[in-house]
Amino acid sequence: MSIAYIGLGSNVGDKADNIKKALEILDQFDGLKIVKVSSFYETEPVGYEDQDWFVNAVAKIETTLTAEQLLSIFKRAEKQIGRKDRVRWGPREIDLDLLFYDQIIVNTNDLIIPHPGLHERAFVLAPLAEIAPDFVHPIIKKTIAELLAGLRSQKVVKQT
Repeated sequence: MSIAYIGLGSNVGDKADNIKKALEILDQFDGLKIVKVSSFYETEPVGYEDQDWFVNAVAKIETTLTAEQLLSIFKRAEKQIGRKDRVRWGPREIDLDLLFYDQIIVNTNDLIIPHPGLHERAFVLAPLAEIAPDFVHPIIKKTIAELLAGLRSQKVVKQT
């Protein structure tokens, strides 16, 4: 059984409901069990800033699936919820990102683990620190709590 962490975000429609629906969809797959979910956080957009604020959360899962299989499931769940392709980092009904998968490091055209940039993003680190403060980033070799404490981001992230 492997442990993985998923980032969930939405800023279109009923944001919190979109995240809840995504979790319900994911929980129906064999070989994937959601074991912990962070609180929901209201967060300022990053990158493309001319859009609504997001609701973000992180889930811890136990899985017998490969990272590639999880990625495929995430894409199917996003489509099921109605995600549309728009501008990069733009508005989205739901976004599911594989943040970590055990301590593995993957860098292919389709998949990068750990998720790039997560160590610089308060909207990922705050909910992740809530449920896995002692998890060690396999490349940076710091805990999630240490990464969050050292973050210089000025973006607003508040628990809802």
